[in-house]
Amino acid sequence: MNSGEAEVEKKVTITVIAQEAGVSVPTVSRVLNGRSDVSPQTRARIEALLAQHGYRRRVSRRRESAGLIDLVFNDLDSPWAVEIIRGVEDVAHAAAIGTVVSAVHRHSGATRQWLENLRARASDGVILVLSTLQPAHQAELRRLNVPTVVIDPAGGPALDVPTIGATNWAGGMAATEHLTGRGHRRIGFIAGPPGLLCSRARLDGYRAALDAAGIEVDDALIRPGDFYHESGFRGAGELMDLKRPPTAIFAASDQMALGVYEGLRQRGLRVPDDVSVVGFDDLPEAQWSSPPLTTVRQPLSEMGMLATRTLLRLARGEQPDSPRVELATDLVVRDSTAEHSA
Repeated sequence: MNSGEAEVEKKVTITVIAQEAGVSVPTVSRVLNGRSDVSPQTRARIEALLAQHGYRRRVSRRRESAGLIDLVFNDLDSPWAVEIIRGVEDVAHAAAIGTVVSAVHRHSGATRQWLENLRARASDGVILVLSTLQPAHQAELRRLNVPTVVIDPAGGPALDVPTIGATNWAGGMAATEHLTGRGHRRIGFIAGPPGLLCSRARLDGYRAALDAAGIEVDDALIRPGDFYHESGFRGAGELMDLKRPPTAIFAASDQMALGVYEGLRQRGLRVPDDVSVVGFDDLPEAQWSSPPLTTVRQPLSEMGMLATRTLLRLARGEQPDSPRVELATDLVVRDSTAEHSA
């Protein structure tokens, strides 16, 4: 067999084409996919090599794996983000897939920069967490044909993609029913950001539980929050300044609940002797607070795991069993709530 025959029999991959063209594998992939974001000179060089080697693109719905997925948050300065990352990493590592973690909220143009980075490299897919993308950015993701899964969609499933969430309404109802079941009638609520579906669902669950217990909703007992400690601290102060303060406070996140702890402590009030407190998330710090926090467990790690499994199925050209999955929440009763007698 002469060298020419050996060359013909050699299996040509896009990696070989990329090496000979002096470009990256994603650049060759973009040419094969008919993308416009490649210079004419580079495109011509790659197309010439493809023709020279007689490369034929495989006709299959399955994408060639890039060995990489993107995990995109608005912010990363929250313990619940760590729990989601843990779940994503567990599944990705088992599949020998790398993870690129990005935050797009704090800096103007951060989303645009992330999309530019995504265009410049290959990715098996994107997991968006609590993210709101502008229509133009949504259109760009569709144009790039990158599989996408959303965890806790911010304002509804705007993207035509699978979503993973938790039973936030049921969790809000369970937390409030726990307090009404212990005799509390004036129950304060510190809400999450109003633009998030999960925030609105927890508030609706709180309202539904009060209605079921025959307790009229008092809007003065509902305070705005943002899921972070400071808003819990501030909300607790506003609630305890009322002429008729609540005997219990349900905060829509554990971080806000711990902010409530400090707000009550600075007023000389004890949990749960003077005020009962319930949180939402069941972050690791909840069981180590003093007293240990009663909270609604949101399966954050499991949500990350399911989102990753769903994304990898999409990358293989498969469809998920359901476009919308909600994992169950559970009330975890600890020592921060007590009986109240009117």
